[in-house]
Amino acid sequence: MQLPVQSQSTLYAEGWEAAAGPDDLVEIARTADRSGFAYLASCDHVAIPRRLAAAMSTVWYDPVATLAFLAAATERVRLLSHVAVVGLRHPLVTAKQYATLDHLSSGRLILGVGAGHVPEEFEALGADFERRGFVLDETIDALRSALGRDEFPEHHGKLYDFEGLGQRPRPAQVRVPVWVGGSSPAAVRRAAVKGDGWLPQGDPRDRLPEQIARLKRLREEAGIAEPAVVGAVTEPLYVGEPGWHVGRRTLAGHPEALAESLRAYRAMGVHQIQVRFRSRSLSELTDQMAAFGAEVAPHL
Repeated sequence: MQLPVQSQSTLYAEGWEAAAGPDDLVEIARTADRSGFAYLASCDHVAIPRRLAAAMSTVWYDPVATLAFLAAATERVRLLSHVAVVGLRHPLVTAKQYATLDHLSSGRLILGVGAGHVPEEFEALGADFERRGFVLDETIDALRSALGRDEFPEHHGKLYDFEGLGQRPRPAQVRVPVWVGGSSPAAVRRAAVKGDGWLPQGDPRDRLPEQIARLKRLREEAGIAEPAVVGAVTEPLYVGEPGWHVGRRTLAGHPEALAESLRAYRAMGVHQIQVRFRSRSLSELTDQMAAFGAEVAPHL
């Protein structure tokens, strides 16, 4: 699941999150750890322009700091950047941060990457917004090297060129998984030929089969035998009868009925689903998470 509190866009934030803070994040993370969730995710925005602040808010925790903080409070759950806009930073800087996170968390990092969408953010940081796709393509290649086993990684590209520069600690994992976010044709291509996984962004159920088929076809054409981990973001969920208005698109009801609906994603070829629960308080959220882990997940 994507963590609440750490990003508070009006598209999905619940009212109680505005007054929440670090202690609440720890409780949510520990609940996820106990309840069998696969990963916790944190977003990446450096600064939000005033024209977007009303819709997006300016509450966007730094993903490396947030995931490292929660790594110390958990034992099993994996830690995903969903997604890191890695084109905003030099790949050696990104590699230093995320290699350290993987080292400190005993190998629980999943590096989710994306192109970004806020022009002013790129402009303020001196990054190239118009060529962000091209930048991301090479940045993934550079990160593959910089997060590999070699203490002195080497990369020679059109944008970045480095060798003979040592970075330790190395990641705990032999290969840090790189999942590519986004649902544009370019993002699906990038996930197919450069990623270990794909994180779609807002694809409805009826669009996913076509997208997954294209992902597989592109991967086969590129000669990559290892299958990509295919993700999906589900509709909002509520386990049980809510007794309050949870929204027209929310899936609510008996655990077995929810599981039956969610199993449709597996039938499409999806390997992991990212879930979000409607809630009016921290305790209602953690109760929902625990109920999902105990009563819905076993049916998946």
